[in-house]
Amino acid sequence: MKVTVFIPTYNSERYLSDILDAISAQKVDFEFDILIYDSESSDRTHQILDDYAQKLTNLKWKEIKKATFSHGRTRQEAALEATGDVIVYLTDDAMPATKHWLRHMVAPFSISDRVAGVVGRQIPRSHCVPMLKHEIQYVFDVEQGVPDAITLHQREPEETTGVFTKKTFYSDVNSAVKRDFLINTIGYADVPYSEDQQFGRDIIDAGYIKVYSGVGAVIHSNDVELKHYKNRLFDEVYNMRKLSGKTEKLPFSFVMKQILVTSWRDGKKIMAEKNYSFKTKLYWLYTNPKYIIAKWQGLYLGHKVDLNDRKSYLKYSLERKEEHQV
Repeated sequence: MKVTVFIPTYNSERYLSDILDAISAQKVDFEFDILIYDSESSDRTHQILDDYAQKLTNLKWKEIKKATFSHGRTRQEAALEATGDVIVYLTDDAMPATKHWLRHMVAPFSISDRVAGVVGRQIPRSHCVPMLKHEIQYVFDVEQGVPDAITLHQREPEETTGVFTKKTFYSDVNSAVKRDFLINTIGYADVPYSEDQQFGRDIIDAGYIKVYSGVGAVIHSNDVELKHYKNRLFDEVYNMRKLSGKTEKLPFSFVMKQILVTSWRDGKKIMAEKNYSFKTKLYWLYTNPKYIIAKWQGLYLGHKVDLNDRKSYLKYSLERKEEHQV
């Protein structure tokens, strides 16, 4: 068996060296290579990739045009070029947490031929905004499974198809899929956003198994600036609405209640956090509620904006505000 690790990059200098070091240090009993597509980075990404390509004989990278990048299409194109039997997808800010990460991401495919995809655990970075930290911990340590085991998700016959649930949840921050399955059975849709969530829904709806690997962990949390966070959440909700075909507006009173409840709950957790200094606690008590407000603003707008209102979409979308984002 051979495995290909694919990473799309764009202005990735902050974490890229550490990620490549962590991948190259993996302890496995199979062959693997690294494939990288860079979308015209303007920072030191190219220099880092050139340096590592000289050191690592199993690393290949190429530049693609920003205008041609698509979350779904680019990952599907990478599958066509990949030489591995299994493709492991990472984002350019997700670092393997252990030297056994790659082995754990690939191992579940031996359970059954019906295993179509593997989603790995995410551990928030130490500097992560408390609100995001708590959300990541809930999704990956509670909702999807437990940290030290694997959990199988499969739709029951009586369940409704086409619905996004915790079973269909999928994240290309840290995932794995058989190359043959992507090419010949179910591939990534050519969509601008939420390609992973659609893929997760498609494989569950088709009766396949999604595995959550609590042991295949990466260190990851989005370093989104406060000024952009509302727009990021807008994109997530807006595009999930487009994929599901469902529209459900959030009452303003509900939004206000969630802001107050979450701020109070997070505040108690911040004060109880043993790894925070008193100064850090004061900082997060002041800053964290701003992220909560931005989150619910984005969710509210994402549910409210008409899917045919192109002007409002362009106004609120972070994907369209930036030249490129991976």
